[in-house]
Amino acid sequence: MGAKQEAGEWTEIVRAYGQRNDLTYEPVGGINPKDGPVALCVGGTNRLTGQLAEGFWGSSCDADEREAGGFFGKAILPRAILAKAHMPDLAKVAPAFNVESIEGHELVTQRFARKVEFESIEFNKRFLATVPREYDPVALRELFSPGFLAWTTTMTGEIDFGINDCQLWFLWRLGERSEAELQAALKNAGQLFRRLQGEMDESGIHTYPPGPWHAGLEPFPAASG
Repeated sequence: MGAKQEAGEWTEIVRAYGQRNDLTYEPVGGINPKDGPVALCVGGTNRLTGQLAEGFWGSSCDADEREAGGFFGKAILPRAILAKAHMPDLAKVAPAFNVESIEGHELVTQRFARKVEFESIEFNKRFLATVPREYDPVALRELFSPGFLAWTTTMTGEIDFGINDCQLWFLWRLGERSEAELQAALKNAGQLFRRLQGEMDESGIHTYPPGPWHAGLEPFPAASG
């Protein structure tokens, strides 16, 4: 199969999945209209927006794209799926952090980041967690309970996640470009979203109920007046 055909089939998989699940599909994600909520995955190819999985509202798009194919049949193909959700409540606890999978790729030392280690040996073996140098890592250590750390190590595949610009992001590296992989990526992103909300609830931190505001489709309830 040529790269162009692969790209076309993947596009159809994502478009059809969105149609069956009442999601908005866009070949390339644009910005929202003036005075509207901030868009997610701006510029992302094959963007889906809405309730991506049960109780998880956000946007997803292709990621880690590479050119493939020969001289007469080149195309850009994704090697990962990126899912995002607005989470200003989580950002108040941990303004920015990255958790990167150590499996299968070379670690790059982040000059302006502080490494965060946890009591879970298995978590530290599988992931590299960092926060910007200006942030105290204690908040992240307190946010991730032993139960959450144990759960993350049960997730299959190579994943990265974190918070940036008040948005939760989740990266799932594709084993293959199929509907099953797309569904698995969105399901796991949803599980992460709900787990982090649960961590905050247990700590007595205010959280917004899951809804279209997490996808940028409506203002958050507290801001709606």
